[in-house]
Amino acid sequence: MTREQFEHAIRAAGAVLRVSELLVIGSQAVHGSMSGELPIEAARSVEVDVAVRGDADGRCADLIDGSIGEASMFHDTFGYYAQGVVESTARLPDGWQQRLVRFETPSTCGVTAWCLELHDLWISKAIAGREKDGEFCRALIEHGVVQRTTLRARLDQVSALDERIRAAVVARIAS
Repeated sequence: MTREQFEHAIRAAGAVLRVSELLVIGSQAVHGSMSGELPIEAARSVEVDVAVRGDADGRCADLIDGSIGEASMFHDTFGYYAQGVVESTARLPDGWQQRLVRFETPSTCGVTAWCLELHDLWISKAIAGREKDGEFCRALIEHGVVQRTTLRARLDQVSALDERIRAAVVARIAS
């Protein structure tokens, strides 16, 4: 997803939900911290995961999915889409809310996307552990976008994490 596509998806999500602030918790949160060309593995996704704070019951997430989500007219027209999620979708280090990165441009038309900070995003993706997440995490390390010492510290801030998953993330940080 390009920056322009990201901006469009944020603008559309804000319009659909009639909100001026969104939370971006998936891989496309990289746009909040990085400008210019992204590593291929970071730009590969055609979806932006958006949530609205306080949407614990998922009503806003459902509205996004039905309006501009996968297989919607929006997706068919533009080739990318927004995925409605709730905050609890991602496993994150304590304090992540204070590290959110503000993303707003003239192209978002007054909608602010609060994006996960890159190290928090990396930890969330590493915990999810899917193949695409592994590629994403590896790319951010190889391009020097995240630092291993910060990743280790953030992993220590994730509470109630299964020890097998924690060990897998530690190994991913080291490799």
